[in-house]
Amino acid sequence: MNNYELTLILNPDLSSKFDEFQSKFDKTLSDIGFEVKKLENIGRRQLAYSILNHNKGHYAIYQLEGPAAGALELETKLKYDTSVIRHLLLKVDTLSLDDSLLMVEAQEAKKAPQEEIKVTPPKAKVSLEAKPEVTPAEDSKTTESE
Repeated sequence: MNNYELTLILNPDLSSKFDEFQSKFDKTLSDIGFEVKKLENIGRRQLAYSILNHNKGHYAIYQLEGPAAGALELETKLKYDTSVIRHLLLKVDTLSLDDSLLMVEAQEAKKAPQEEIKVTPPKAKVSLEAKPEVTPAEDSKTTESE
């Protein structure tokens, strides 16, 4: 059995129906002979460039264990699945059961707006005193006389 990491970018319209996609996809994986070790549902993110007229995509990262022959079949199924915009299947030496950088970044992004609301900076005091204006000509005269 080999270890694989599968990154999927799904149609952003499926974000609300991800659980349905996941159950269907898990059945497909088990039929091929793969076992899901970890799933990271990252959610919707902005794409670097437009893919099939989509500017956003729903990201999911799977940590899988399965046969090498099943990897070819999985690639074929992903290629013809209309809900998958892009996919990347990599063979890895060991599975990473830690959170991915995308997952950590997504969690921090969710926390950041809440922290900004709670912590408001103190308002700066504005001085209403009139400051004497110095014209550039007067400024050059004072430097010359000194």
